[in-house]
Amino acid sequence: MQQIIYFFIRNKNFLLFAVLFTISVALTIQTHNYHNDKYISSANFITGGIYTFRNNITDYLNLGKENQQLLNENLMLRKKLDQFKEVVNVEKLDSTVLPNKFNYFTARVINNNYSKTKNQLTLDKGRSDSLKIDLGVISSKGIVGIVSDVSKNYATVQSILNTKSRINAKLKKSSHFGSLIWNTKDPNVAQLVDIPRLAQLEKGDTIITGGRSTIFPEGILIGTIKDFHLDNDDNYYYVNIDLFNDMTSLEHVYLIENNEAAEILELEKGVEDVEQ
Repeated sequence: MQQIIYFFIRNKNFLLFAVLFTISVALTIQTHNYHNDKYISSANFITGGIYTFRNNITDYLNLGKENQQLLNENLMLRKKLDQFKEVVNVEKLDSTVLPNKFNYFTARVINNNYSKTKNQLTLDKGRSDSLKIDLGVISSKGIVGIVSDVSKNYATVQSILNTKSRINAKLKKSSHFGSLIWNTKDPNVAQLVDIPRLAQLEKGDTIITGGRSTIFPEGILIGTIKDFHLDNDDNYYYVNIDLFNDMTSLEHVYLIENNEAAEILELEKGVEDVEQ
């Protein structure tokens, strides 16, 4: 206590000056509009800078959460879009009984191969997240591949950059069908084969999924025609496709489950057994 008293005694002149100076500044600000405006402006500038810095740090730390929210919102939009596609030809739309042919899931790519001949991706979701073999995998830009194996917490995907990959695809403008394959030469270019020579092709035409499988719905983007020529027997076109996806830079993907796949496959299996 004596230390505090001695401090005030030793510095009484300075402390008195500081108190009087503070009072004078406060009176000046209160009684003069110019000084008051300058003070408020300076205070707002300083506090605004502090708040902006704090919000920038907070926003950066919340990027992961924001990305997940955007993925979830995109899932909801995709589900609603598919529902309305199913009922577009129905005269009376009952919004309480909309069909739901496809389920969607989100996942993050934790490993991606694109320099081999049989490329695979690894996802951070697995069986515990309802993933299973033969789910279609897409990104916001287009097709990626098909789930080839799953464990409890992870899944592998057979990329479209895989010589085993063969996916039903078609011309958007004319609905001529073919098969999407990859010749291993360029990770940004795939090939569309078995397109009949009667099809009218032009450079830049859009290629989409054909929907003639239980994996991908119709209309998923694939890419645009880069160039084309007739094959050796002159009956079908061999078409190079510039992919919409940058297959060397994939991060977030969507997985598609066809709720009617099991029923369709069982029916087709029965037909095949009868023919044999």
